[in-house]
Amino acid sequence: MVSSKALSLLGLAAKAGRVASGEFTVDKEVKSGRAMLVIVAADASDNTKKKFRNMCDYYKVPIYFYKDKDTLGHAIGKEFRASLAVLDAGFAKGIRKHLDTEENTIA
Repeated sequence: MVSSKALSLLGLAAKAGRVASGEFTVDKEVKSGRAMLVIVAADASDNTKKKFRNMCDYYKVPIYFYKDKDTLGHAIGKEFRASLAVLDAGFAKGIRKHLDTEENTIA
């Protein structure tokens, strides 16, 4: 069961085909300028977190460290995922609004 509004929106975005998941795909979407928001699992490796933080800083894409790999993967109907990119500005705005109000989110 999805417990937060941010995860619910993430699921809707995934069903609409507006979410890219997996390290290589997210990397490609950020560099191509299509990623509007990046979410990395809080339990991802330090290397992965550093890589995406640096990349998102350089390409000016908002990044959040949120929940865990299992929760992120489950929200989009897949196996565990350490990183996700939201490719739609509307979904990204809505998800960010909810992430900003949840206390266990690190921006």
